[in-house]
Amino acid sequence: MMMRSTLLGGLLAFAVPVAALASDVPAAKACADDAGWNDPATPLHVYGNTWYVGTCGISALLVTSDEGHILIDAATPQAGPQILANIRALGFKPEDVRAIVFSHEHHDHAGSLAELQRATGAPVYARAPAVGVLERGKPDRGDPQFEVSEPIARVERVVTLADDGVVRVGPLALQAVASPGHTPGGTSWTWRSCEKQACHQFVYADSLTAISDDVYRYSDEAAHPGYVAAFRDTLARISALDCDVLITPHPSASQLWQRIGPGAKAALVDTRACRAYAQRATQRLDKRLADEAAPPAPSSP
Repeated sequence: MMMRSTLLGGLLAFAVPVAALASDVPAAKACADDAGWNDPATPLHVYGNTWYVGTCGISALLVTSDEGHILIDAATPQAGPQILANIRALGFKPEDVRAIVFSHEHHDHAGSLAELQRATGAPVYARAPAVGVLERGKPDRGDPQFEVSEPIARVERVVTLADDGVVRVGPLALQAVASPGHTPGGTSWTWRSCEKQACHQFVYADSLTAISDDVYRYSDEAAHPGYVAAFRDTLARISALDCDVLITPHPSASQLWQRIGPGAKAALVDTRACRAYAQRATQRLDKRLADEAAPPAPSSP
């Protein structure tokens, strides 16, 4: 298990001069928890050098430095222009993005990777199980949602990242946390973001829901050997992370709109959030496995 202290070593804190950009940030509008995936969102300052540039329904983050930026997640195929416009609205340049990472290889989070790569010129970093999916533009049967997954544009420059790899751009260092379960290539990310002397450990935790098409069975060990065990390892890793600020690919899963933006009433920092997020996912996985083990209901005469 990757314990809390493990991910702190070697991660560099970096404070962005927020005041220099604050006047350029457009007036924010509120997003609803049940917003559509492509509903436009106002770009927002989250904390330090971390900015929200996604839509109301799907997250994307920009982690910035004077030596280049890292973009986290690409949302849907329709969201690429919104993400680029949000980056520009904050006063940053897409061509200063030096690396692109993502949460998992589904069209609602990787759908604009190819477009964003063309606009920025940056490589996309992926763990090995996701590389072939990005290069083909479609998943295989190892994905629990294979039969209902939509294709994405093929990504040309994919750098294979170790399960515990670090993506570095100048002073930035984003630590990968292997998170298979929702998909084989799922990846969470953690980094430190500072304002003056106050620093917080951010965790962008991948989706942890045990959902699938009508064919896939998590409990079919013969068809998917070791997958449930790997899923449980993911849940343990996320629960154990040093985690001050949790953000998830679907903002509502981490109550993001209650913590940032207009009308936010909850604190941004919650050191219990990752543990609670993993516990909820564990309960859903347990229920899914119990449902698969239950005898089928008798058919009506």
